[in-house]
Parts: sequence; C-alpha cells; structure tokens
Amino acid sequence: MRLRSLLFVPGDRPDRMEKALGLGADALILDLEDSVAPAAKPAARAAIARFLRDAPRSARVLVRVNPLDSGLIDEDVAAVIAQRPDGLVLPKAGGCTSVTTLVGKAGDIPILPIATETPAAIFQLGSYAGVSRHLLGMTWGAEDLPAAMGASTSREEDGRFTAPYELARSLTLFGAHAAGVAAIETVYPAFRDLDGLAAYAARARRDGFTGMMAIHPSQVAVINHAFTLRDDELAHARAVIAAFEANPGVGALQMDGRMIDAPHLAQARRLLAAAGELK
Repeated sequence: MRLRSLLFVPGDRPDRMEKALGLGADALILDLEDSVAPAAKPAARAAIARFLRDAPRSARVLVRVNPLDSGLIDEDVAAVIAQRPDGLVLPKAGGCTSVTTLVGKAGDIPILPIATETPAAIFQLGSYAGVSRHLLGMTWGAEDLPAAMGASTSREEDGRFTAPYELARSLTLFGAHAAGVAAIETVYPAFRDLDGLAAYAARARRDGFTGMMAIHPSQVAVINHAFTLRDDELAHARAVIAAFEANPGVGALQMDGRMIDAPHLAQARRLLAAAGELK
C-alpha cells in the first residue's frame, strides 16, 4: 500500500483519532511528542493504546514516540507496542544506529525516521541504506533543525526553503531512494493555504517524493490528489514499455517526437510497479 498522505493527530485527543479514520489519509500518525504537553503524555499513551486496540484499521496507524534521548521513549514503547501499531515514527533520528536502537527497544516493527532534526543527523542521511529492512520510509523536518542552529527561519518570505534547508530536503530524498524506501515530504504549515499546498505537493512529487505528511484534515485530499497516479501517466508508461518490447536490443527510440532510452524505461517500470501493474 502506497503512503500518499500521513496525517498527524495529537495523542491526547482521542476524539480526533476517531474522526481522522474517515478522512481518507493513507496513514495516521498518533503523536506522543511535540503536540502533547509533558503532563498529558501518560494520558496520551493510554488513549493511543485504547485506540490501537479497539479502532478498525481502515488506515495504517503509526505512533510518533519521543526522541531516544528524551527519557520518555521506554514508557512510550511499553504503552503501545503490545497493541501492534503499523509503525513507529522516530523524531530526531541520528542515522542507522538510532534505528537499530529503537528496534532493540520495540522489536521488529517498521520505523519512519524524521532524519534531519539535528545538525549531526545531516551527515548520517546516507547510512539508512544499511537498515532499510527496518524502514517504512524516510522523512525530514524543517522546524527543529533551524531551532537547533539558532536560525531565525528555514524559509524565505515567499515560503521557499532557504539554501541550508533545501539541502536537507534534497539529501533526505537521495537517502530514501538510496535505501530503496518511501521518500516522505515534510509538512506544509500554512494549513489554510490549499493552493499553496497543492503547488508544494506537486513539486514534491515532481522531485521524487512519494508521499507527504499533513498537519490538518483539510490537507489530506489535496495531498492524495497530488500523489495519485494519473491515467495519462500510466498510459504513457505502458507505451514506453511496449515500444522497447517491440524493439528488443535497441537502446534508444523515438516516441511522440522525443527520444527515450534506458532511464525512461526504468521510470516507466517503476511507475507501473507503484500502481501494482508490475512486480
């Protein structure tokens, strides 16, 4: 199952968890970290455990635990792991060793690391290939990193990322594809700006991201639309494959007034595999 949209839900709001299941997100991320105040974390753990136990799994249900160095993660894992979440989201991940540390605590459960939230983590983005069998994907964040560095913002006035954070985004994208796992774009904070979100999600898909996180229910449909394969894309991919099958041994062909070669064939196969038409 592709992960187009992953919707954050505060762990101390069980009423929102129930509603979120019907919003069309491919996955929910039930949060025990930033959206939950310290005093509310015990109640949030209990609420998430009840939800995991009792709610129908019409979407994948992930849990964002607290960071490995927070002193809270053991309680997080103990509270939810018996209810078999579909994965754990690891904030402030620090490369492959942080994944193996969490696996040691939680067992063999898929992990989605947020891979860029500390300066040191940037230098570990190529290491996740070594633990790819434990990964649900890779994603990144543009809020904690500037805070850790004393930067005033990660964005230009028009909303584009400044150069350091564009680099973090790009390296996460490369790291995910090097590991052979889903590349998940970070959130778009201006949740009322759906036109801006649509442009942002379209750019993410164009660049090679396969899905995106959402912070508000209104964002889910826009994100799903951006990351849903279109009929014309599928038809073009089938045509590329058919052209090469009709011309075995040929390295490059002309189709629709353009030259196509091995990278176009690989992309076509990848797209049809994502649509479930190829294995």
